Amino acid sequence: MTSKKPDPSANSPFEATRPIMEWWTQQWMQGATPMTRMQLAWMENLSEIMQQEARFLSALAESSQRIAKCYATHQGDPAKMNECYQELAKEVAEQHMERMKNVASLSHDFRTRIWEEL
Repeated sequence: MTSKKPDPSANSPFEATRPIMEWWTQQWMQGATPMTRMQLAWMENLSEIMQQEARFLSALAESSQRIAKCYATHQGDPAKMNECYQELAKEVAEQHMERMKNVASLSHDFRTRIWEEL
């Protein structure tokens, strides 16, 4: 009297539902991938904004150094100080306008990236 015991893995509920679980996992991952790509596009855009702000802050620091140097060089001459100040103010204004132009284009670039991911 030898009785064969059935293989427990052959009749387990997990084995019976494996195909549906595999299908569901594939569908779930396909749904998560666009969200991940959108998040990546957002992070890239944020990185570009931070780089632009760093460039602008660097330009401000450079102009501050130049105005300090101008003050040290032309300490007693208000006309020379005014000339230095006007020149640096013009450069900072140009940098700021360039910054605003880049910020305006980033919004459009970000929307384009999102639409590409959708």
